[in-house]
Amino acid sequence: MDASEDARPIRGRVDPITLEVIRHGVVSITDQIDANITRTAFSPYIYEYRDFAVGLVGPAGELIAQCRGGMPVFVADSVGMAARDGIAAYGRENLHPGDVILCNHAAIQGQHLNNTVMYTPIFAGAQEDRLAGFFAINVHWIDVGGSVPRSRDIFEEGLQLRSIKLWSKGAPIEEVYRIIENNTRTPDALMGDIEAQLAGCLMGRDLTRALAERYGIDTYLAAIAALLDQSERAARSRIRAMPNGTYSAEAFLDNDGEGDTPIPIKVRVIVEDEELTIDYSDMAEAVAGCINSGFYGGGRTTARVAFKYLLGGDEPANEGTFRPLKLILPEGKILSAPPSAPMGNYSQPFPTVIDAIIRAFEGVAPDRVTGGHYGTFAGFRFLGTDAKGASFDCHVSGYGGWGGSARADGGGPFRTMAHGDTKLIPMELQEALYPVLIEELALRPDSAGPGAHRGGLGMVNTYRVEVPCRLVVKFDRVDCPPWGVAGGTAAKPGWVTVEKAGGGERVTLRKTKGYPLQAGDRVIVEVGGGGGWGPPARRDPAAIERDIRMGYLTPEAARADYGPHRDSS
Repeated sequence: MDASEDARPIRGRVDPITLEVIRHGVVSITDQIDANITRTAFSPYIYEYRDFAVGLVGPAGELIAQCRGGMPVFVADSVGMAARDGIAAYGRENLHPGDVILCNHAAIQGQHLNNTVMYTPIFAGAQEDRLAGFFAINVHWIDVGGSVPRSRDIFEEGLQLRSIKLWSKGAPIEEVYRIIENNTRTPDALMGDIEAQLAGCLMGRDLTRALAERYGIDTYLAAIAALLDQSERAARSRIRAMPNGTYSAEAFLDNDGEGDTPIPIKVRVIVEDEELTIDYSDMAEAVAGCINSGFYGGGRTTARVAFKYLLGGDEPANEGTFRPLKLILPEGKILSAPPSAPMGNYSQPFPTVIDAIIRAFEGVAPDRVTGGHYGTFAGFRFLGTDAKGASFDCHVSGYGGWGGSARADGGGPFRTMAHGDTKLIPMELQEALYPVLIEELALRPDSAGPGAHRGGLGMVNTYRVEVPCRLVVKFDRVDCPPWGVAGGTAAKPGWVTVEKAGGGERVTLRKTKGYPLQAGDRVIVEVGGGGGWGPPARRDPAAIERDIRMGYLTPEAARADYGPHRDSS
């Protein structure tokens, strides 16, 4: 049942038309603020890459709506957790119109300290005496000090803010601004991004208040309750359509960035009537490398994102969607680490965790399950000093293939399942801001996993650096390539190759903390594809011919993957 199917009045207070206007209105407001931030932020990491998300939460911190283009792992739980901590810290009686609060604390957010939630209470009514909720925005602050990925605990990773008021009763608290400005390496960019975040919170608050007051605060709150209940019923209906049982899957990360030991990713999914439980009991323990996350920012977030991919349908995500989802997650796991654990690269396991949850359903619901996606951040950074003596930090990510499905070939190149609608920083802007030249940006032939429906292709990016600098690389899943399902086969993983200037040495890299580059060195970034769905022998010969003609597949790979009789060259 879709959320719109049951439009009966709730307790006699909400008519169907009002319900639909409010349903679409709250999502529209978050989308509008999403667009405004991209126009007003200072850092390209925000206005181009879009490393932020906008959410509306209720008076108790429950998720009501989120923007449709934001980071899923931000809004799935982080904005609500921040608001709940603020309520606990201040008490509702000490939250006032005009307050603006910050939270990035690992004990609450469970993610790296750059992810900072800013939120403001929404008071409605003639006397502004009714709390309608909070408007919240989680933005990746470009720099909060600290040392990542060299950190050994959270205290080495930068500035921690736990439910700190930035504004009080409509007036800025200058001391807090000074603390932030003097604990970042990039004060101009960060303070500009904070102003964009603040403007978004205030505008979102005012638009939501206007919507609530248009129909009356009682009607608005009743409509929100109805929307959450409808989303819950829709999710339970989809779970009931699945056979009861316990399903499991596993994968692994190559290492934690510190040692060479693989990190097991093991999940169990329990379907029982109209509830679904994700059990992380066999997940890896917290590690020395900074890829840990907390219970809410790690375990619950990945469970919610995977649940929405599998069963959420077309309804906008809200707290009702996740009511049938239960979680088993002991303390001390990589996804439930203590707040002192290093979390600088907290989200690197997320794509693989989400992928593994989906994979668990291969045997029972192959029509819903896709091949594994490339599942690594494919991140790389150039750090150094340009010819004018200014420091630079060019932070880019590779895009890869998603898995084939029962319906079609895999999509891509896209970002991972943990990212949502984050985009490439345009090549022209990278070259304008940083001392790099981009020689190639192309699809990577033969990277897709073969299958009746092949996976999506990865990308290949080639950079030439113009000054000496350091290269940071964050690739994983090289030893655990994107798997095929339903008889499909694995895709190629990704890696980085450095070609020394003058045609000399070639070095292949997976993870580095600062590999030295010289002017003229070329950096070739090859990103993995997606796994195939179904036996390769069942692929339509016309599709193979098209792939060869389009350059997606070389004749040599066609012979190897699909057999000599499938090669039309």
